[in-house]
Amino acid sequence: MQSAYTVLILLTLVSVSKLVGRMIPLPLPLVQIAAGALLAWPTLGLHVALDPELFLFLFLPPLLFADGWRIPKRELWRIRGPVVALAVGLVLFTVVGAGYFIHWLLPSIPLPVAFALAAVLSPTDAVAVSAITQDRLPTPLMHMLQGEALMNDASGLVTFKFALAAAITGAFSLADASFSFVLVALGGLAVGVALSWLIGRLRAWMIARGWDDPATHVVFMLLLPFAAYVLAERLGVSGILSAVAAGMMQSWLDLLPRQTSTRLLNRSVWSLLEFAFNGLIFLLLGLQLPDIIKAVVSHESTVWPTLAWRCLDVLAIFAALILLRFVWVQSIWRAIGVVRRWRGKPALVLMPTARSCWLLTLGGVRGAVTLAGVMSVPLLIGAGQAFPERDLLIFIAAGVILLSLISACIALPFLLRGIVKSPDERLHQEVQDAWRRTVEAAIHALEAEEVIDASAPQDATQATLATELKARLMAEYRDELDSYNDTAEARALAEQMDLLERRLRLRALRAQRLELYNLHRQHLVGDEVVRQVLGELDLSEANLGQVR
Repeated sequence: MQSAYTVLILLTLVSVSKLVGRMIPLPLPLVQIAAGALLAWPTLGLHVALDPELFLFLFLPPLLFADGWRIPKRELWRIRGPVVALAVGLVLFTVVGAGYFIHWLLPSIPLPVAFALAAVLSPTDAVAVSAITQDRLPTPLMHMLQGEALMNDASGLVTFKFALAAAITGAFSLADASFSFVLVALGGLAVGVALSWLIGRLRAWMIARGWDDPATHVVFMLLLPFAAYVLAERLGVSGILSAVAAGMMQSWLDLLPRQTSTRLLNRSVWSLLEFAFNGLIFLLLGLQLPDIIKAVVSHESTVWPTLAWRCLDVLAIFAALILLRFVWVQSIWRAIGVVRRWRGKPALVLMPTARSCWLLTLGGVRGAVTLAGVMSVPLLIGAGQAFPERDLLIFIAAGVILLSLISACIALPFLLRGIVKSPDERLHQEVQDAWRRTVEAAIHALEAEEVIDASAPQDATQATLATELKARLMAEYRDELDSYNDTAEARALAEQMDLLERRLRLRALRAQRLELYNLHRQHLVGDEVVRQVLGELDLSEANLGQVR
């Protein structure tokens, strides 16, 4: 029962922290870390023992799956060069540069372990950046940070696992590791795509036979990231990349017919799951802080001087990470600018280069993935042999997360001062075009139902206008008549007209949805447009209720 009480307390605290975060001008992760630390204070004394493997399995697959589902893929493809440079090139640059620096600064940390720590410090958290900037960051930069966060979660954690394996076995070959990296990465992607496609085919088969209960399909979606992760790990490939690929593939397969209720329920469930899991991760970090600090200074004769030196070590490592990121971003940004000018394309953002570089640099906030990864470090390296400096690794990772959040909270609003984010005209135009095309499809579908009076003018435009005017007038007169007539015949007629109207509206909405799918397949609209328009269509259909 104690475990159940602990879970209930943590979930309650996640909800309360959201309310407190609205009153305190601090990022929600900082509020949740502080709440966890307060809960672990000796007077309250809540202690949670974490199993590293369970922590990794429970939190990472659903969060990465949701990121893959939500990422705007067409926009990501347009800026694929900068995103790959940040998500892969910067990760390797950070692993090498920060790894050697950590080993030089703290010789007690072996070089492979230092590389593992640098790798787990590479993933960034775009959700925290969005919360800090409050949607004021220019859209191209936000898309870069989102794409980087999605891809470097995978590249950083895969590199982290290779470095951990080298630290445990004591053997490392660059050629073998490079080949294994490619094999593991491609295998993970293939497993995620294949499993997600099979689940999509299974759901389509069920829907075709009338088995379209929303709860059943949502359960499939909840189990999919865990299944993709476990299957990939069993096959010896990357479970992390498998979860990401499954999410990206499922966003295409989500456009199934007769799934309005499922999509509405799915969005609500996943929003709740992401909120709870992200909150729990930062609460657990706060809960572990007293134990982490105690473990770091437990072998020292002087507590406060040792703790001060360790904090300075964290500050130095964070500064090194910022410097490495700035050097890489500055170099890549200038290279991209030269290439775009050479190809005759405009700049990615209409603002000074230095400010863009600093926004991208300080926007690399570390968050839930870094914490989940470092918590997964095994307790033992062998039979009875403790993993070297595990407590110090967790202390450094926790410190870097805190410093990155605090520095972003202070610096990003300052850098965004004076910048007024103009509306995304391209997105607005695509949304307008999508609505126009879907409404035209709805009108054509209604015309096919022969709802236009045969005596109406033959011109299609005039016929449509005449039908609309006649329906409006008849509806007004019927409402007035209904107020005087309450007979059974009148009620039956009203029910019949209501059912007919809902059937026509349902047919129009489904025609709009099919036209939207067609536009998406032809790459005329992006994922954000589909998500926005489809959400409104689903809500409109849900409001119609059950139509017989």
